[in-house]
Amino acid sequence: MKTNNNSRRNFLETVVLGTAVGGFSAFAGAVSAQPLSSAPAATPSDADEWFKKIKGKHRVVYDVTQPHGVFPFAWPRVFLLTNEATGTPENECNVVVVLRHDAIPYALENSLWPKYNFTEMFHAPDPMTGEPVSKNPFWKPAPGTFQFPGFGEVAIGIDQLQASGVMFCVCNAALTVYSAAAAQAMNLDAGEVYQEWSDGLLPDIQVVPSGVWALGRAQEHGCAYIFAG
Repeated sequence: MKTNNNSRRNFLETVVLGTAVGGFSAFAGAVSAQPLSSAPAATPSDADEWFKKIKGKHRVVYDVTQPHGVFPFAWPRVFLLTNEATGTPENECNVVVVLRHDAIPYALENSLWPKYNFTEMFHAPDPMTGEPVSKNPFWKPAPGTFQFPGFGEVAIGIDQLQASGVMFCVCNAALTVYSAAAAQAMNLDAGEVYQEWSDGLLPDIQVVPSGVWALGRAQEHGCAYIFAG
């Protein structure tokens, strides 16, 4: 079983690296990926409407390309807390988190993590221990999960951040490529895997045509750019 997991991981790393080097068109010729233009949840009109919610006094967008431990979720909370400490409550701030590239599993529900071994596929271990995980560590974390010196427990679960008004979106281009790679590695239908991942998105996470598209839109709506690493 360990050999199979290693083989799958190595294959996925190879095809994804090939995508980065050769571009989406070359990759699409090698696997039966869901066409980017045909995903109904990722139409630009829907996503553009979503960005119109940005109306706060202070606005920021976090670019999340990789797991990066707790930082993609800690920094949005720090932004809200320190703005509140300097006179602007969280309901007058806007935080957008763009999950793209290797960070897309955080947009997906718990059941998909062990099925596709997201810990290995995306190099996404437990952010506090570095150990493999079988569920999304940032979706409804147990009380006391995230403790930091000087701060104590900090509410950085995706659901907790959403309750504070943080907006999350996920890159459809990455969903398409990685689901196709997973399908090929596991001898599954690419379209069916893509649909399963799309159906497994966490509540209130917006699908956008691409992460870079979303970063551009966020900045057009007055958000300052921060790399979440």
